Amino acid sequence: MTEEGTGGPLPVVAVVGRPNVGKSTLVNRILGRRAAVVQDVPGVTRDRISYEALWNGRRFTVTDTGGWDPRAEGLGASISRQAEHAMRTADVIVLVVDSTVGATDTDLAAARILRRSEQPVIVVANKVDDERSEANAAELWSLGLGEPQPVSALHGRGSGDLLDLVLDALPEAPRGEPEEGGPRRVALVGRPNVGKSSLLNRLAKEERSVVDSVAGTTVDPVDSIITLGGEEWRFVDTAGLRRKVTTASGTEYYASLRTEAAIQAAEVAVVLLAADEVISEQDQRVITQVVEAGRALVIAVNKWDTLDEDRHAQLEREVERDLARVRWASRVNISAASGRGVGRLADHLRAAIASWETRVPTAELNAYVRQLVQETPPPARGGRAPKIKYVTQADVRPPRFVVFSTGFLEAGYRRFLERKLRERFGFAGTPIDISVKVREGRERPRG
Repeated sequence: MTEEGTGGPLPVVAVVGRPNVGKSTLVNRILGRRAAVVQDVPGVTRDRISYEALWNGRRFTVTDTGGWDPRAEGLGASISRQAEHAMRTADVIVLVVDSTVGATDTDLAAARILRRSEQPVIVVANKVDDERSEANAAELWSLGLGEPQPVSALHGRGSGDLLDLVLDALPEAPRGEPEEGGPRRVALVGRPNVGKSSLLNRLAKEERSVVDSVAGTTVDPVDSIITLGGEEWRFVDTAGLRRKVTTASGTEYYASLRTEAAIQAAEVAVVLLAADEVISEQDQRVITQVVEAGRALVIAVNKWDTLDEDRHAQLEREVERDLARVRWASRVNISAASGRGVGRLADHLRAAIASWETRVPTAELNAYVRQLVQETPPPARGGRAPKIKYVTQADVRPPRFVVFSTGFLEAGYRRFLERKLRERFGFAGTPIDISVKVREGRERPRG
């Protein structure tokens, strides 16, 4: 997919249908890559998930949805509501039907609702792998939604013709008013069952993510535009990370890849920890992902209000010991269930992003470092003490500093410089990077 003009929102194509008819496979075919979770188990996609697609020079958003079942109860009913929401907000609706099964009662019920839709509806007869199967597709005229389009999402047969139809049906501009600017992007991450979806629903003040008592209900990132602290934010609720991507398999492998991609696409990550559980290896791994991606970091400790004073004190000791390497991270104690402390999250996000985007004036930076080096010079190495000649801030988002020195600076001294830069200039909530370039001679390097 090529980068094209990014101004304004894109028209939306919602892919809907009952469970296990191949919606996610079709979405992957449209995107030309494996983005949506696909597994031979009904109900793998449980939320509505949006991806950006490109066909014949036209960009649009494809929304994958959970299986649509008007008779569903419990978790199934939640999935249905997500699919129905996608239908209400889409510019074009693609109804996927399994041509090898034919129109089921659920398909007919969906078609009855869709016939009342103001948006164009395209019926996809999926799993038409050869000419002999096309007769099955013709039977889907009975849905009353026009000519069924025979497609094999798995093998790609007919997908180009389908995309041409989609482009013909798309409006020039999406429904709704274009947003001014773009909301700041927040990745909501953490290991399974710490309350990420519950927090997202609390923030959104609606059932935006499917919440179930089974750990790992969310398998795809889910975008939500949320107003918090008088400002709009784009939150992405992601799958809980259980193990390393290299050792995960199946659905978990692809969910882990997309969680990693969500962190990369975000500006700030909220890592959710469970106050009633010890800080685990999985928690540490999630935090490492955020730091290595160079994103601003807010640590939100969930279920804080359920603890007694002894556990509060114990948790503080755990944080001090186990999260010492990210003492700079912004931290807020919350309760997703009751809403306590959630309102403070906006201030922490704003402060972390401000630090992430901070640039220190070169003159001020060098004046401070010169004074610092006079008071605490770098230790000698090989009988010769290196001299710091010049410091420049090379980048922001996150802040990156380059130290020009006559010799190698030990890791301990680089950590000392980082600590002192934080004390002087802040940088709460953002990682900072300090690299050293060794330059011999008397000439001052150019910044």
